[in-house]
Amino acid sequence: MGGASCPAKLVDHDREVASAAFECLSKEPLMDTTASENHTNALTEEQIRDWKQDGYLHLKGLLTSDEVRELTDVVDRMHAEHLNQPDAEPHHDFDQRNVMEEDDIFAAMMDHPATFSIVLELMGPYIGLGMSEVIVRPKNLNGKGRLHTDGGQAMRQIRVSEDSIPLQIKLQYFLTDVPGPNMGNFTLVPGSHRRLFPEGGFEEGPNIPEAVQMRAESGDVAIFTHSLWHGYAPNHSEIPRKSMIYCYVQQFLRPYDFERPSQELLERCTPRQRRLIGDIGEWHFGSYFYSPADQVDLMTDQPSG
Repeated sequence: MGGASCPAKLVDHDREVASAAFECLSKEPLMDTTASENHTNALTEEQIRDWKQDGYLHLKGLLTSDEVRELTDVVDRMHAEHLNQPDAEPHHDFDQRNVMEEDDIFAAMMDHPATFSIVLELMGPYIGLGMSEVIVRPKNLNGKGRLHTDGGQAMRQIRVSEDSIPLQIKLQYFLTDVPGPNMGNFTLVPGSHRRLFPEGGFEEGPNIPEAVQMRAESGDVAIFTHSLWHGYAPNHSEIPRKSMIYCYVQQFLRPYDFERPSQELLERCTPRQRRLIGDIGEWHFGSYFYSPADQVDLMTDQPSG
């Protein structure tokens, strides 16, 4: 049985109102604030062109050698604690999520000065942190690697247009050199972010002909959009591959690896970091969809205290 229909007179009235509103709006100059809010001069025109075409960037040497050493020391401690667990397998990957709760050094990476301006350039200021992750991939001759896209059943079907801001990006910070193939390399298919990833993936995993194993040095950063076909190659080398991944999402999306931050974390974060992990003040309808009035200033100011 069909639903009730509106009286013709009411429909005609609505059409007249809509037409009048459209005519009024069409006479007003429309101001596009996206360009000014996103423009930070953090990337060159060539890098922005590569991002749109390929769906990723490989940026060299963004972390200093001291930063790499300090981060690696913390990651090594975490990995050693993991290996002391009775059910730990030395050749299995170590994958720790929500690491911003683990150590101040990870909280500080949320808006690292070498990379946060790039995040703003690509995504704009209405963003939040979706995930913080530490990965160690040791030698595993039986490992096959993986190829996938991010975001689950629904999001994997969404591919934004070339002139759209991303729904989500990830930054992978390399803490060890990856100079050759099959060293646990970050693996990707350039330009695949505008194609639907096949249901069930590929039998070959990351070894399809189009896939590229990224060779990186410690301190490098790979940035990629959620719909890029990506993953990792197996590690057949003697060197564990160590990296960190920070995920940023548009503010209306939910975080991936935490429901809400701890009070202890909030107390040791800067105002900008607190906003990134969801502190928007008093909740009201529309929160996270319509950002607080100070959002742009808070995201574009330098970190404080």
